[in-house]
Amino acid sequence: MLLKNYKATFLQELSSSYDEHEMDSFFYIILEKLHGLKRIDLALNPETVMDGTHLKQWKSILSDLKIQKPIQYILGETQFYGLRFEVNENTLIPRPETEELVEWIIKEEGTCLPAGMEGKREEGKVIILDIGTGSGCIAVSLAKNLPNAEVFAIDVSEKALATAKKNADINNVKVNFINVDILKTNDLEKLPTSNFQLPTSFDIIVSNPPYVRNLEKAEIKPNVLEYEPHLALFVEDTDALLFYRKIAELAKKNLNPNGKLYFEINQYLGKETVELVESFGFKNVKLIKDIYQNNRIVFAVKQ
Repeated sequence: MLLKNYKATFLQELSSSYDEHEMDSFFYIILEKLHGLKRIDLALNPETVMDGTHLKQWKSILSDLKIQKPIQYILGETQFYGLRFEVNENTLIPRPETEELVEWIIKEEGTCLPAGMEGKREEGKVIILDIGTGSGCIAVSLAKNLPNAEVFAIDVSEKALATAKKNADINNVKVNFINVDILKTNDLEKLPTSNFQLPTSFDIIVSNPPYVRNLEKAEIKPNVLEYEPHLALFVEDTDALLFYRKIAELAKKNLNPNGKLYFEINQYLGKETVELVESFGFKNVKLIKDIYQNNRIVFAVKQ
């Protein structure tokens, strides 16, 4: 069967569940994964034939898409900040909004350097801690793009950390991973480590913790609600800022003077998150909107 002909079948089969843009995107993501071909390649070679093995693979993927399993979980990987990451049911699928958080940190670090020295930082390292690392997308991306950074990453899930370690290897960076429940941690200096020395303080602490309230579940698409790990998504309605409070408390103790705190936040709780961070005595607190004009990042500096 010609690939160009199968496309019509593929789109028709999914038309009741997805819009045209999503279906088109799926088709070309799968095309590249299974055949190593991009959109332009198919356009230039319209007579490209699909063999029986590939047809079975397409049909299997199509079946998973029909039950709204995320394409990233079906293929076992996704792209984030120009890098490849493995993902599975133990990790959230990285979002574009989180790419904005990474971009903000990288730009901030660049502006702290003398002209012409961006990305080099020859005088000492910047020590970064990512809390709730999941797939490792934040930690790995920062380690890849800030050569002078020494990056540490925490998660409560051993299975998520196993995936994050793979992603560090895939992208050829060093990240020091720690399995610990941050809510049960009273001092970041005393985290359990075995094969590396933990710093006594950090220059940057960043976190994209669970922040979706149960009352917001109605807004969540089925492909997220049914497949992505609830441990990494949801918090109780009665204490939605639980993780932010704990991390701000630890950051107050374990950030260096003028150290920076970055949060990805619940868009509906921007004002409340800013007030919480300010209550711990942080200065220069900023509430930053994402590309969709939703409140998404809180930035602060330790006094």
